[in-house]
Amino acid sequence: MTLKARITEDMKSAMRARDSGRLNAIRLILAALKQKEVDERIELDDAAVLGVLDKMLKQRKDSIAQFEAAGRHDLAQQEQLEISVLQDYMPQPLSDEAVVALVDQAVRESGAAGMQDMARVMALVRPQVAGRADMGKVSSLVKARLTAR
Repeated sequence: MTLKARITEDMKSAMRARDSGRLNAIRLILAALKQKEVDERIELDDAAVLGVLDKMLKQRKDSIAQFEAAGRHDLAQQEQLEISVLQDYMPQPLSDEAVVALVDQAVRESGAAGMQDMARVMALVRPQVAGRADMGKVSSLVKARLTAR
C-alpha cells in the first residue's frame, strides 16, 4: 500500500471513530498532497509524499515557536496535534551515528577533496536520509567533513 493510500485509509478510520482532531489533520495532509499534484500535474510517489510531509512538519514547528512567543498556547497545542499525526507517516529517524556513517561513506564514494565537492556528496547523502534526518544538520556535518580534508 502506498503512503498516500494509507493516509486516505486513516482518514476513513478517523471518520468512523469520530476523531475530529486527527481527521482535520489528515485532511490538511491530503489537501497539501492534492495541491502539489495539481500544481505540478503529476501523481505523487512515496518519496514526494514524504517531501510534502517533511515540509509540513517544519512549518508546524516554526508555527509552534511563534505561537508560544505570542502566548497563544491553544494554537500551539493544535499545531502539536498536527505534528503528532504527521510523524505517524514519517519513517524512523536515523541516529546521529548512522548519519555520520552515511556522510563518511558518501565522502569516500565521491572522492571529495574539499568544499568544491559538497554538491556531489550531498547528492549521494540526500536520498538516503530524506525524511529521516534534519537536512540542515546533515549539511553542517558534510561541511565539517570537507573542511577537515
